[in-house]
Amino acid sequence: MLTRILGRSGIEISAMGLGCASIAGAWTFMDGPGGYGEVDDNESVQAIHCAIDLGINFFDTAPNYGCGRSERVLGRAIADRRDKVVIATKFAYVCQEGTRQVVDSDTSPEAIRRSLKDSLRRLRTDYVDLFQLHVWDLDPEKALEVRETLEELVAEGKIRSYGWSTDNPEGVRVFARGHNNCVAVQHPLNVIEDAPEMLAVCDEFHLASINLAPLMSGFLSGKYTDDATFPENDWRQRFNLKEGPLAELFKHIEALREVLTQGDRTLIQGALGWIWARSERTIPIPGFKTVAQVEENAGAMDFGSLSDEQMQQIDKLLGHAAS
Repeated sequence: MLTRILGRSGIEISAMGLGCASIAGAWTFMDGPGGYGEVDDNESVQAIHCAIDLGINFFDTAPNYGCGRSERVLGRAIADRRDKVVIATKFAYVCQEGTRQVVDSDTSPEAIRRSLKDSLRRLRTDYVDLFQLHVWDLDPEKALEVRETLEELVAEGKIRSYGWSTDNPEGVRVFARGHNNCVAVQHPLNVIEDAPEMLAVCDEFHLASINLAPLMSGFLSGKYTDDATFPENDWRQRFNLKEGPLAELFKHIEALREVLTQGDRTLIQGALGWIWARSERTIPIPGFKTVAQVEENAGAMDFGSLSDEQMQQIDKLLGHAAS
């Protein structure tokens, strides 16, 4: 089984986790859809059980995913398996569970503690393994104030460690310095969108690199074309698939398909293999809605990292300098 260490925590986890935003159903983030459309909670629970049986033990969620629904479904699925899993959740967004709407953010000590209390209730547990600040663009000085509360929660045994979900390497550098309980940063990384500065920060501070959007919200699966349509309650409906970045993405996928699918990998498994080859700190967390998706994702761990030769071919095809 391919494994990783969760940064400075020393906690060993599967090299791939699962992101639980997709199982949250429809919800609203501020003024637009935040979810991936409708979902079947029973199927979600079966998929989580399947993942655990296949060796995946790391699950990432957040209160705003479905305004509590994702955490509740995950809590239901792991109710009798808590000792087999490592749970990451987040904090800072203010949610209205009744309307499933995210309306604001709040990083005050009181709000952080209230958010954790609510998450523990929904997850049916008395501690969280990784508690992550979810406001990407928070000023680093404000983040230091947040860190004081997080250190208190570690001391109280309510969380084991903490991190920040952000794309700001310099902010992470400030946040992580001097405190070993900060163990991870969650940030975008995939075969199309590299993140060399963030990976360098992870190396500098021995942080885990938890990779959101490892399959670019499903577009790297190869199952979508520029004629794809999405329902109104799926946040991807806002994209223009025929022009701009996504139109270019479809071209990149075709250019990379042969390399990524070598050795009987699927396109998804090749894309995940690129992430593992990129750094020994990486932990991709692809989303899922079905058992079949979990099985394909988990199958990537049987193949492991892409080879150096494949990585060089990909760099050449994308016109990148060698990683």
